[in-house]
Amino acid sequence: MNEIAGFVLAGGQSSRMGSDKAFLEWQGRTLLQRSLDLLSSVAARIAIVGAADKFSTYGTVVEDHFTARGPLAGIHAALRSSIAADFNLIVAVDLPLLSESFLRFLLEQAAASHAVATVPRTNQGWQPLCAVYRREFAQLADSALRLGRNKIDPLFSEIELRVIQENELRNFSFSPDIFRNFNTPEDLQHAGGPA
Repeated sequence: MNEIAGFVLAGGQSSRMGSDKAFLEWQGRTLLQRSLDLLSSVAARIAIVGAADKFSTYGTVVEDHFTARGPLAGIHAALRSSIAADFNLIVAVDLPLLSESFLRFLLEQAAASHAVATVPRTNQGWQPLCAVYRREFAQLADSALRLGRNKIDPLFSEIELRVIQENELRNFSFSPDIFRNFNTPEDLQHAGGPA
């Protein structure tokens, strides 16, 4: 497979969590460390998308060019920093149920396609924060952000897209629960292990 870069969207402070999600512990590790460990199992190069003053002690950091504009700005920053990688795996820090086997499956689907983005879609909707993007998506994100558009999903109608539907996930024995993100300490407390 061609070169892969992995990026953790570390996000900011969560009002419902009371602190940065990245530093919350689950099963003995912070969500950030879990994400970094997971990405390092599949990607040649990994980086954290977030504030350098918060995250530089944990690894390479990429900061947003468009501040306070949400995940699309994070994806944009990641892709702009990714010069050599053919595939850019983007993962939100608050998805600890993801597994190495699923990420390998996602990357295989991306490699088998000419799509600009390879994105799962469950019955709950798009999962753009666990997806593979080719670098050319950065141009589309840049244009949208300059126009004040922060949503990711509408951009998918403008590109060649490989959609992995929920029934396909289930056919490969992946539960859509792997995309469940954690928004409260209780969510973390009651969560099981990776699927």
